[in-house]
Amino acid sequence: MTATAAGPGSTGTGRLAERFARPVLLAFLLVAAADLAGLLAGAETVHLVAKPLLMPLLAGYAALRGAPRLLVAALLFGWGGDVFLLADDDLAFLVGMGSFAVGHVCYLTLFGRGEGRGRAPAALVTGAGYAVVLVVFLVLIWPDLPADLRIPLTGYSLLLTAMAWRAGVFGPYAAAGGALFLLSDALIATGIAEWPQAPAPDFWVMLTYIAAQALLTLGVLTQDTTKDTPGV
Repeated sequence: MTATAAGPGSTGTGRLAERFARPVLLAFLLVAAADLAGLLAGAETVHLVAKPLLMPLLAGYAALRGAPRLLVAALLFGWGGDVFLLADDDLAFLVGMGSFAVGHVCYLTLFGRGEGRGRAPAALVTGAGYAVVLVVFLVLIWPDLPADLRIPLTGYSLLLTAMAWRAGVFGPYAAAGGALFLLSDALIATGIAEWPQAPAPDFWVMLTYIAAQALLTLGVLTQDTTKDTPGV
């Protein structure tokens, strides 16, 4: 869907944007497939090249589809997190986590504005379920986390869980995206805690992360936010 028409020439502009959106989406899907294949094959160079391209392509697609600015911003802050997390360094990890946190604030703001425009509020039962899962997970993983990461990871987990819960305001696609984002970061946390991992753990982290961001984007776009939240 595209933004609401703003003038006589906006229809032609919208069609042009739609025409470019499809190749950008195809490029995103191809890069995602290459990244995942590279992780399965153990080709680290492919991952290093492909991962930083994912969110700019998805953000470009969203922008061409007339997405709210907050969605585009959330994806670009996700890109910042992706880039910093490529470095094997504690400071880079914290900066990357901070970039993702800002992205979650963008999502939460967008979901809050959507809720205020006639959409049903996030279900309290779902929120309670997320809260229970978060508390149990933190209790189990806390002793195995590095001491200097416990507080930052707990704060980030609270923010991420709130985002996952509120995503349901924008329908089932966004709700699934929020849940997968939570799962993806939980897999990262178990790796930091040195819990037993499934084969090719980075593949599962990226698969759930890519699906999460794509579903969040799809959820927002299919809810036709640009017709009732212009300029957001």
